[in-house]
Amino acid sequence: MNAEKRAEIFRRWQELNPKPTTELEWNSPFELLIAVILSAQATDVGVNKATGPLFKKANTPEKILKLGVDGLSDYIRTIGLFNTKARNVIATCEQLINKHDSEVPENRAALEALPGVGRKTANVVLNTVFGHPTIAVDTHIFRVSNRTRIAMGKTPLAVEKKLLKVVPKPYLVDAHHWLILHGRYTCKARKPACSECVIADLCEYNGKTDMEHG
Repeated sequence: MNAEKRAEIFRRWQELNPKPTTELEWNSPFELLIAVILSAQATDVGVNKATGPLFKKANTPEKILKLGVDGLSDYIRTIGLFNTKARNVIATCEQLINKHDSEVPENRAALEALPGVGRKTANVVLNTVFGHPTIAVDTHIFRVSNRTRIAMGKTPLAVEKKLLKVVPKPYLVDAHHWLILHGRYTCKARKPACSECVIADLCEYNGKTDMEHG
């Protein structure tokens, strides 16, 4: 895919959705960090259902630490892998209190040192909270980037590096959200909605579904 096509794709996404953001609900950097840790292999909708009541009760590292693993587990039981996630969140709260004055660090290495936080989670926090031009390649972004040929790669890291290189600079901060939303609602895994897609004429996917509205 050439640079002109890529620029036009992002221009259209920006026109449609000038201020894209995460669908996770959060009111502080700490709340977003916890929501993203919980969102691994879970839907944003499912996470929001659990974090709504949780954050009403406990929305600081100190308050969640007070709940303990068992108390926290009660709130997040509906989310996959909740036992592991509860242990990670409690350990993360301890680390934030002891090493970062209870603040979420604006630093990749410090974020990735937190239990339950990998490169993807760190990228989401750096991008959504701090406005860094990072791209957290999840299954949606991986699929959309390869399928459209915006940025092809065999691993999430390869796709991330390619995207950072080829996405035009003015669109880089918001690219993460546009790609996710496009994958979630239009370029779906089983059957992409090509007939409703605003970039269908630019996309280089060979298996486009029926282009007529049916």
